Amino acid sequence: MSTPLEVEPGSSSAQPEAILEGVGKIEGRSLWQISWMRLKRDKVALAGGAFVLLLILVGIFAPLICKLVGVTPNDFHQDLVDPSLQTPIGKLGGISWDHPFGVEPVNGRDIFARIVYGARISLLIAFLATLLSVVIGVVMGIVAGYFGGWVDTLISRLMDIFLAFPLVLFALALVGAIPDKMFGLQGDALRVALIVFIIGFFSWPYIGRIIRGQTLSLREREFVDAARSLGARRPYILFTELLPNLIAPILVYATLLIPTNVLFEAGLSYLGVGVRPPTASWGDMLSGAANWYQVDPMYMIPPGLAIFVTVLAFNLFGDGLRDALDPRSR
Repeated sequence: MSTPLEVEPGSSSAQPEAILEGVGKIEGRSLWQISWMRLKRDKVALAGGAFVLLLILVGIFAPLICKLVGVTPNDFHQDLVDPSLQTPIGKLGGISWDHPFGVEPVNGRDIFARIVYGARISLLIAFLATLLSVVIGVVMGIVAGYFGGWVDTLISRLMDIFLAFPLVLFALALVGAIPDKMFGLQGDALRVALIVFIIGFFSWPYIGRIIRGQTLSLREREFVDAARSLGARRPYILFTELLPNLIAPILVYATLLIPTNVLFEAGLSYLGVGVRPPTASWGDMLSGAANWYQVDPMYMIPPGLAIFVTVLAFNLFGDGLRDALDPRSR
């Protein structure tokens, strides 16, 4: 048996209070604070997020930006176009201090102004279509994952049908058959609403499957069982207990879905079923530039770069957000 240690009254043994003295109040961090700390360390994701924010501001303040630069998106400048070749006068598509990105062939419209105004259309359609997809997908995914049984089977088969739907062909047929005025809307407002509906309504199964899988794992957790034992009703469990725990995957997938919708809108405009001219659209600009790339390649570069950099920025930010919210995905 070991001899007990003897401690003198005046010994320098440290007390717990002495150890913590001077440390101050220790505060815990929430999951969102921890995620923000991880995201701040990802410089690439922050750069992508900063460009996305800049692009949103450009779209919002497009008229002010064009006014400051002194350009307009729809005014013709025939004096800047060669009358015989119909191409911009000068090098690199007519780039100058007055027209930073040059001018279009034939009509001489300023490309910079049309890029800035085109950002409004692309981002507006992409954000609204993503919002519609997220709302439908989250509701259907939670319901399918929580209830299971025949409800899950019915919604899952519905998802399969929507995923197999030829969306581009349907968009071409529907937009071509829609009259100029419907539901109190006309012109660009009708076109934007129609494109948002087509993209958003037929894209919800992608996020719906993700939310369904997350709900299947969450519905067996202790906090859900506790809510059931306390008599909580199903709507309360779905939207008060489950939905807050699905915010992270919803944010991540929505961020990655926006660039897909930007590309889809550009594709529809390229095929001629987007917003109608003279409203500026990146896809419509690429469609027009396809006929001039041999004699005026600079006409194609600005809208192509705008689409490329926008999609890249959203993807970089979405990847960084995913790593920050779920480190296990690395």
